Amino acid sequence: MRDDHGRAVTEYRPEHGRELHLIVASRDLLTYRHLHPTRVADGTWSIPADLPRAGGCRVFADFTPAEEGAENLTLGADLAVSGSYRPQDLPPVAGTARVDGYEVELTGSLRPGRASELRLSVSRDGEPVTDLQPYLGAYGHLVALRSGDLAYLHVHPQGEPGDGRTDPGPEVSFTATAPSTGSYRLFLDFKHDGVARTAAFTVRAGAAQTGAETPPSSTPPHSDDHGH
Repeated sequence: MRDDHGRAVTEYRPEHGRELHLIVASRDLLTYRHLHPTRVADGTWSIPADLPRAGGCRVFADFTPAEEGAENLTLGADLAVSGSYRPQDLPPVAGTARVDGYEVELTGSLRPGRASELRLSVSRDGEPVTDLQPYLGAYGHLVALRSGDLAYLHVHPQGEPGDGRTDPGPEVSFTATAPSTGSYRLFLDFKHDGVARTAAFTVRAGAAQTGAETPPSSTPPHSDDHGH
């Protein structure tokens, strides 16, 4: 990456334990990766990525330069994965997601232009998980991507491990603001038993949680709500 003067950016301020968060998502929002590349001295970042499906993807680099007064930034770029591709429909709206034997329940709603609380509760085999492990300095990380143009929000939870008031599960709470009405895909990263996992949900902002798709408005396509 380079600054406004064309100089390579070689120093960054860590955010939640990492200098760079790299999000890769397919255009149909069925493939999602939250990666943390490594940087060499000239400012170049790299990491292998397993993308199991062909088609178009969007890559988001989420970072903060180390210079005084620098703000958190998100830069996006398109990526094409070669191969035979057939787009699929967005998964239906549901309040529960399952991953690797875990069940995550979502309560609350995503609202356009207005902050709202989203609560995600983790259980396994019907029992609440009360010993979530810190992952990147938090008990959960939430990324929201709008269907269509992939407007991006990266939200961190309320409270943090060791603050004396935040329990390690089963519930992780977030405050988020959708940039517009529309269908979104929510991706929750959480860690338990030493493994980080991702639970995914489809939600609709500004409409009932059932029914027809609501097209996104003309809001600029990269709205960020970082919660840093």
